[in-house]
Amino acid sequence: MITTVQLIGGLVLLLFGAEYLVRGAVALARRLRVTPMIIGMTIVAYGTTTPELVVSLQAAIDGLPGISVGNVVGSNIANILLILGLSAVIFPIVVQPTTLYRDATMCMGTALLFTALALSGTIERWQGAVMVAVLVAFSIYAFQTERKRGKANDPGDLLEELAEEFKEAPKPVWLSLLSVVGGIVAVVTGARLLVTAAVATARTLGVGEEVIGLTIVAVGTSLPELATAVVAAWKRHSEVAVGNVLGAGIYNLLAIMGMVAVVNPIPVPPQILVFDLWCMIAVTAVLLALLLLRRGLSRPVGALFLAGFVIYTALQYYGVEKVLSGDTIGPAAAGETERPPREPMRR
Repeated sequence: MITTVQLIGGLVLLLFGAEYLVRGAVALARRLRVTPMIIGMTIVAYGTTTPELVVSLQAAIDGLPGISVGNVVGSNIANILLILGLSAVIFPIVVQPTTLYRDATMCMGTALLFTALALSGTIERWQGAVMVAVLVAFSIYAFQTERKRGKANDPGDLLEELAEEFKEAPKPVWLSLLSVVGGIVAVVTGARLLVTAAVATARTLGVGEEVIGLTIVAVGTSLPELATAVVAAWKRHSEVAVGNVLGAGIYNLLAIMGMVAVVNPIPVPPQILVFDLWCMIAVTAVLLALLLLRRGLSRPVGALFLAGFVIYTALQYYGVEKVLSGDTIGPAAAGETERPPREPMRR
């Protein structure tokens, strides 16, 4: 009962904290007369992934790499199979491939880069710094490209949509600052509650912490992207849903894993190395092939994505860990109550 309350309370604090953090930051940016394009590309686009960042950082500091890495990898898989699948079922997604080449290429390249770095078994500090540097370079390039295209005034542009989503009447500076500070406090507190509840849940179910990170934690921290994509699909703005998922995929791997690794090198759990990273690459490749070659996702494809997510989640609890460990029964069935002690993470 206590674990359930912690889990729900952590998710609520994460989501509302991120919301108020972003709204306060946007209000301050508008006071400083920052353009909607810059607001969309920085504060809103990065702010909506704050839950993933804080949860992964908290888990890494607590010596829980399964939750830290699983949260990010699982979020990328959920973003594609669950979020875009549900969006396509609500209304078929139609896109213009020419507008996606840059972000689609970067999304696939990011997945391959992260996998290549993770194959050594640990994401080192220098590797984290490389990922952050790649993200900064890409953000500068994307900003310059959008300015040249003059798309800041295009009402259908993703960045404009994101900025307008948080447009409100002017607020006093003190109220905006209070919103930012309160949002940060809520997100940090929510992350601590969520990580604690995730560890307790893993022990109760007799599964690895990486399984909880890849499923419950990943879906929970992806709720802001889910809400944005569903609203976009309902309003027939396919590009917003697709752009949000592609952008989140790039940011999750480069910024979140990059910054966490800079703070604390991250061991990558064996299950994620041999199974989940390749699942992430596979679903990313399938998505981009459908977007670039078929110009979108139909309702039947969306339903297949949702079915794929259900199968992936079921495998996490009933198949992957048993196959990798060579066990015929899971830890819970065998009467285990605790997992082997983890080696402390390097600081």
